[in-house]
Amino acid sequence: MNPSKQCAGPKSVDWQIAEWVLPMTETEFKKHLDAAEKSPKEIAAAVSGLSEKVLRYKPSPEKWCVLEVLGHLADAEIIYGYRVRQMLADTKAAIAPLDPDAWARHLNYLDSPPSELVAFYGLGRHHNLRLLRSLKLSDLSKSAFHPELQRDMTVADLVERMGGHGASHLQQIEKLKAAASKT
Repeated sequence: MNPSKQCAGPKSVDWQIAEWVLPMTETEFKKHLDAAEKSPKEIAAAVSGLSEKVLRYKPSPEKWCVLEVLGHLADAEIIYGYRVRQMLADTKAAIAPLDPDAWARHLNYLDSPPSELVAFYGLGRHHNLRLLRSLKLSDLSKSAFHPELQRDMTVADLVERMGGHGASHLQQIEKLKAAASKT
């Protein structure tokens, strides 16, 4: 089998290694890492000084409040860190599926001080980015099987998700703040 058929993404001449074509350009990789690096500071600024009422406001029982979003971000950083380390170090790694709503229900996010959740998110992200910035370009093609996606997920895929994850939840937090101010 031709290895270049196993990797998704643009075929950039600069990123070819033998027959392998890496899944993203160096510019894209740096863009996602830079976005991932900004996120904890943006989240911290968005939740700084929020009242308990706003932190706990839920638009409906099944939706998350700001505290649950913060708990999710902190725990997601553990997940990202573990998954990237699996991809880099393990042979034939498989990603364990998870249910973020079950984590929010059962892991006491509502009992955690928001400052601790934000700090943990920032520290975890910093630690993960330090590892990611040390990678060789060829490491971006390393992968693990993701049973929910029914395909291999590469380090590049994970970096792309990390780059947008915080921004997505920042929008969610801003909407929750706006909705809470109307109650």
